[in-house]
Amino acid sequence: MGALLQRTSFSVNVKERLDFSCALMDAQGYLVVNAPHIPVHLGSMGICVREVVKALPIQEDDVVITNHPAFGGSHLPDVTLIKGVFVKKKLVGYVAARAHHAEIGGMKPGSMPANATSLPEEGVIIPPTYLVKRGKAQWAKIKEILLTGSYPSRLPEENLADLNGALAAVNLGENKLQSLCKEYGFIEVSNYMKALRSYASNLLRAKLKSVNRKTFAAEERLDDGSILKVHLKILKGEVLQIDFSGSSKTHAGNLNATPAIVQSVVLYVLRLWVNKPIAMNEGLMQHVQIILPTGLLNPDFYCTNMPAVVGGNTEVSQRLTDTLLKALKISACSQGTMNNFLFGNKRFGFYETICGGTGAGNGFNGADAVHSHMTNTRITDPEILELRYPVRLNRFEIRKNSGGKGKWKGGNGAIREIMFKEDVEVNILSQHRIEKPYGLGGGQSGKRGDQKLITNYGKEIKLKGMDSIQVKSGDTIIIQTPGGGGFGK
Repeated sequence: MGALLQRTSFSVNVKERLDFSCALMDAQGYLVVNAPHIPVHLGSMGICVREVVKALPIQEDDVVITNHPAFGGSHLPDVTLIKGVFVKKKLVGYVAARAHHAEIGGMKPGSMPANATSLPEEGVIIPPTYLVKRGKAQWAKIKEILLTGSYPSRLPEENLADLNGALAAVNLGENKLQSLCKEYGFIEVSNYMKALRSYASNLLRAKLKSVNRKTFAAEERLDDGSILKVHLKILKGEVLQIDFSGSSKTHAGNLNATPAIVQSVVLYVLRLWVNKPIAMNEGLMQHVQIILPTGLLNPDFYCTNMPAVVGGNTEVSQRLTDTLLKALKISACSQGTMNNFLFGNKRFGFYETICGGTGAGNGFNGADAVHSHMTNTRITDPEILELRYPVRLNRFEIRKNSGGKGKWKGGNGAIREIMFKEDVEVNILSQHRIEKPYGLGGGQSGKRGDQKLITNYGKEIKLKGMDSIQVKSGDTIIIQTPGGGGFGK
């Protein structure tokens, strides 16, 4: 599915950066297996299927589209297609593809405005809607949605081209799962889905019984002072209670995560903790109880002014991952950000995430300049970047000595320097520009990130971690990404 989506998509973001995910859910809508794509997408895919099915029945030959955070979406640029797979009129499971559209409207090009305070400012909202109903595609209706609202998409044709690729992917997924049932039988395939879920569930239960400590806790502070707090408790030796009480209230800006994003983080970290070669299977959640009060990690989408979420998906997911890793002492803090970098004008929008250092752990150094944890995309190749956009990549290199020192060293961040050949608006969403990526067990913190604008006449302007700025032709932006924390003295 993923290979076909890459081949048939159009945008740089999907075709080159591989910012998409494909997964298979069982007949109850629980995640069974996935391609090695984007963890923040994959962990929430099951929730998305279950919430969508409650709102809109999925019959044979239907495909539903949505990007709505209240229905398991991550943020508006991530558009999900879901298709039910039937064998002789019986539902065997669901296939889904989620791809990040670098432009889907909103108040700024690239659909990730740093200063958004409500969901409609971030782009076109697509509630669960039939893209295909009983085998008949509704392209005109989808295009109409993309062109409506306060901030319509600037590139609807590119959106439709990428949606065609995603549709091809879910159709292929349906075909392959039906072929599997034809070869081995509906019951056999269904039983192995259950077996995978049971296997994952048993691995976590065994882990819970093997650890000596029964409680774990940690707290992290976002750059703006918002608090992420977690308390983990093993109940009766076989249930893991994860309590996020004490985390900050709903964010006034865009750093609101959703319960689906929180589940993505929890599922990912539990998989690391179990440390076995298994898929991101929701069986890992079977013995988990999550306490999630309304607030930054569980905003209310049924209020008059729906909260903005774009930074919650990218930034809070990363910071929350490191909060849980800190509690469980799995590794030191990684760069803890996706370093979202966007620019564009009325005719285009560009988006990429920039790599950084990962945290060291007991027995291993952190990695230099890689995408880590909740993101798993590529960087944009220089040739593609300069061919498709009015920029020149002056420099892209490892930021030496930015990883924290320790017995095991934190990974180094990166330096990315881009010069603009026409006037554009730039948006940056990032973390660890004020707070340092923590070290563990006596290891030192990694260096904070930093970004600045150098104008075409030589003036240097420091940019904030969450910033929006008008850039002139000839101006240059330099982004230095954080290093990972060190481990041990």
